[in-house]
Amino acid sequence: MKPLSFIIITYNRPADMLELLQNISTLDNAAELLQEVIVVNNCSTEDYSAVKEYIKTMPQLPVNYVDAHENLGVARGRNFALQKSMAPIAIMLDDDAVMGNKDCLVNLVKEFETTNTVREKAIVSFKVLYYENGQMQVNALPHKQFDAYKDKSFFETYYFAGGAHAVKKSVMEQLGLYPSDFFYGMEEYDLSYRLLDAGYSIVYSDKVVMLHKESPLGRKPKEEKLRMMWVNKSKVAWRYLPKKYFYSTAFMWGLQYLKETGFNLSGFLKGWKAVLQIQKAEARNTISKATLQYLKAVKARLWY
Repeated sequence: MKPLSFIIITYNRPADMLELLQNISTLDNAAELLQEVIVVNNCSTEDYSAVKEYIKTMPQLPVNYVDAHENLGVARGRNFALQKSMAPIAIMLDDDAVMGNKDCLVNLVKEFETTNTVREKAIVSFKVLYYENGQMQVNALPHKQFDAYKDKSFFETYYFAGGAHAVKKSVMEQLGLYPSDFFYGMEEYDLSYRLLDAGYSIVYSDKVVMLHKESPLGRKPKEEKLRMMWVNKSKVAWRYLPKKYFYSTAFMWGLQYLKETGFNLSGFLKGWKAVLQIQKAEARNTISKATLQYLKAVKARLWY
């Protein structure tokens, strides 16, 4: 069996999806390393006929194109695709990206095989550059201390870039998939705490580069997505961290929501209503003291 699968969730961007498939077909050793490319159309209303036609003309590219019956969101969409995946390692991308170095697949396999960490590697997070100008995307580096880590070629960390990582399928089968109750945002933290507590490692490598088509000026998430991020990050803190981090996370993300939405008070109250339900609705599965020490050793930001 070949070691790698691409799993791509596409959202109303057929032209970008086509470019990504064309990009994948040119990568070094793609025929030898790729078991499949799974494309999940997340209930888009756009015309994907050009994508489907390209797939027909490229039988050497093992694409499995699947129409979802509804908009599954990010986490459920990836879970849906993972259940169709055969390869041991799944590469997770969205459709607004292309791979930035032709040897990325070769390098990724080597990274998983290289023993340069005490723990077994479960996830490799990629270097993300802006497609437009080649500059590093700050919020895609999997560490909040950007200036201290931006020039590192490799480091162990405590979460991963949601749309730019590869994960061992065996780990997902052991620990569970991405959290299906997270429609948008923070699913990477939920999975990260579970796998770190199970003794696995998350690493960053600049040997695998992704070019992201988001504008260097950034894009402001819609109010609803900001609220989902606030609530979901609070859920993660409640599930896995000491309670003080839940309270600080809920409070700080609430302030961030107000700032980003221009003091949307109705959404703020709706968000707090959801946050206050967490303690009643969610079970706690607090990480061990050893895992908490590990998080502090890799300089994780835990307060929010």
